[in-house]
Amino acid sequence: MKVFEFQCKIKFLKDVKYQNVYEKTTYLLDSVLIKDEQYLKFHESKDYKYYVTDAPWPVESDGIYKKDHIYTLRIRSVDGNLIEFFIKHLYQHQTKELLCIGGEVRMINPKRMISKLYSVTPVILKNDFGYWKAEMSLPEYEERLVVNLIKKYQSFTGEKIEEDVHLYDSILFKNKMPVKIPYKNIHLLGDKIDLEIANNEMAQKLAYFALGVGLGENNSRSCGFVNYKYL
Repeated sequence: MKVFEFQCKIKFLKDVKYQNVYEKTTYLLDSVLIKDEQYLKFHESKDYKYYVTDAPWPVESDGIYKKDHIYTLRIRSVDGNLIEFFIKHLYQHQTKELLCIGGEVRMINPKRMISKLYSVTPVILKNDFGYWKAEMSLPEYEERLVVNLIKKYQSFTGEKIEEDVHLYDSILFKNKMPVKIPYKNIHLLGDKIDLEIANNEMAQKLAYFALGVGLGENNSRSCGFVNYKYL
């Protein structure tokens, strides 16, 4: 298993506020996927997507992405074919706000030990009752976070693993209030978290996998994108 990162260079055709940029970048990727018959089915399915994106960077100090400026959108995946599709079909693809002008791809080193994962975009766990703290305890949140990642891993690899994996030694919530992400005329509420990754083989496999698929849910909507520190 390998994690690929496509650093897509995007030119903004209009000014866009930071709080609206997730919807704009998501639409950019969706609009290229639906042009292909195979990836249209992929896009419309309820299956795991196995890719995750962050917000374009650098972020402007006033929170407004500027017209005619160029930013980088990171698209990560454990699916090499999907990354190749994005590289080929995003070039010169545009929406009303964004134009992809190229980029470069790299593979994240799978052989180094990961000491920490930290979320760049909010980690989302969707519930009927809204933000998880209203109805869930911290142990329940942690269990769901880990089980969600395990299910994605099992689905992708076909490898059966136990759900009581010791993934991390500690979790730190960086936000005092829920972080909002616009989604279908509502706001999803999530968290910025740090995980100190455990030093065991399965934890390391899952942590590496998380780099390519994200933590939590709505990863293809720019949620749960994590960066890492090596041991």
